[in-house]
Amino acid sequence: MTNIADLRKSYERAELDESASHADPLQQFDQWLKEAIASKIPEPNAMTVATVASNLRPSTRVVLIKGYDERGITWFTNFESRKGQELAGNPFAALQFHWVELERVVRIEGRVEKVSAEESDAYFHSRPLDSRVGAWASPQSTVISGRGVLVANAAKYAAKFLLQPPRPPHWGGYRLQPDRWEFWQGRKSRLHDRLRYMQQPGGLWLRERLAP
Repeated sequence: MTNIADLRKSYERAELDESASHADPLQQFDQWLKEAIASKIPEPNAMTVATVASNLRPSTRVVLIKGYDERGITWFTNFESRKGQELAGNPFAALQFHWVELERVVRIEGRVEKVSAEESDAYFHSRPLDSRVGAWASPQSTVISGRGVLVANAAKYAAKFLLQPPRPPHWGGYRLQPDRWEFWQGRKSRLHDRLRYMQQPGGLWLRERLAP
């Protein structure tokens, strides 16, 4: 049996220095995401979303980022899913990107709100037909008797909507408005680089180095 306590890696690919990082965390994120995409690593757009239920029990899942700008980080999902229900009760969440091959992590925290219906419509209609039908076919996070339920639902809605399925009322986008960012770059001897950005009154950002 493998002793996982003995699994170790020396992080030596890059460094993150205050003088070389952006004063605006969105610009730093933009740079790192573009570098992750250019490096051809698997799914650089995958991020973990963490939410907290009313009983204070946290949960995580992986989704795909679909947009980012000065307004925040955007993804799309089923509003009736577990994460949707938890966000309805507690509109704060945390995101994490882990680009293993680049030895980098980005953590983002903030308040979440739904995007406009127009924005959700525009993205929904840009998706492949199978994905649009799938949004109707899957009662996300609910218990089902088997995969046959999904297959039957997909066939039903494909026949009903043909090539023009509308956006389901229970499906759309969320946008996290960051008030805290952290950028982690692995370094040798576990002396990693960690830069945290905290939003200040007036929208300015305080950049600080954290001990690893």
